[in-house]
Amino acid sequence: MERILQNYFNLGVMQAALPDVLRGFWITVLVSLCVIAFGLIVGLGLALLRCTPIRPLHWLVAAYTDLFRTLPQLVIIIVLYFALPYAEVSLSPFATTVLALGAVLSAFASDIFYASIMAVPQGQSDAARALGLRAGRIFARIILPQAVVLAVPLLTNRAIAIAKGTALGSAVALPEALSSAQSVTAIVANPSPLTLAAALYLCFFIPLVAASRLIERRAGAAY
Repeated sequence: MERILQNYFNLGVMQAALPDVLRGFWITVLVSLCVIAFGLIVGLGLALLRCTPIRPLHWLVAAYTDLFRTLPQLVIIIVLYFALPYAEVSLSPFATTVLALGAVLSAFASDIFYASIMAVPQGQSDAARALGLRAGRIFARIILPQAVVLAVPLLTNRAIAIAKGTALGSAVALPEALSSAQSVTAIVANPSPLTLAAALYLCFFIPLVAASRLIERRAGAAY
C-alpha cells in the first residue's frame, strides 16, 4: 500500500507537477468545447442537406459520414497534421485536433439528427400543410424542434465520448493534460502526475455527464 501511495499518489510530486498539468488541462477543456460545438453545428448542417431533394448531396453526405465514422480518430489527426502541409496547408496541433475530432462527431451527429427528423410523424406535416403553413415554416417550427429533442440523448453521449479523445492530440504535440503529465512523469520518474491528470479529467467530464443526464430528462419531459 505504501508503494502505491508513493508511486501514484505522491502529493509532493503532484504539487510540483500541478502548474504544467493545469495548463494542459485548460487546453483540454477548450479543445473539448470546440470539438462539441463544431461537431454538432456541422452535423446538423449535414443532416439538413440530406433532407433536400438533391440526390448528389445525399451521396456526398453519406460518403462523408461513412468515412469519418469508420476511420480511427488517431489516424485522422495524424493525416491532417502531417499530410496537409504537402498541399500547402499547415494546421496547428490545436486546430488539427479540433478539426479531426469535430469531423468525427459531425459524422455521428449527422446520422443522429437525420434519423430524428425522419422519426417525427408525417401526420404532423400533413396537418400543418392543411392549415396553410409553408414547407419551410413547417420544418423550422414543427419538425426540427421535435427532432432535436429526440436527438439529445444520443448526441450528448456521443459528444462526451468523442471529446475525451482530446488526449490523442498528444500525437501531434498538443500540450493537453495527459501529454503534460507524461512529460513530467518522464522527468521525475514517478507516475503521480498521471493520477493528477486523471483527477482533472474527472473534474471536467463528470459535470458534463451530469449535465447531459439533466438535458435528457428535460428533453424527455418536453417531448
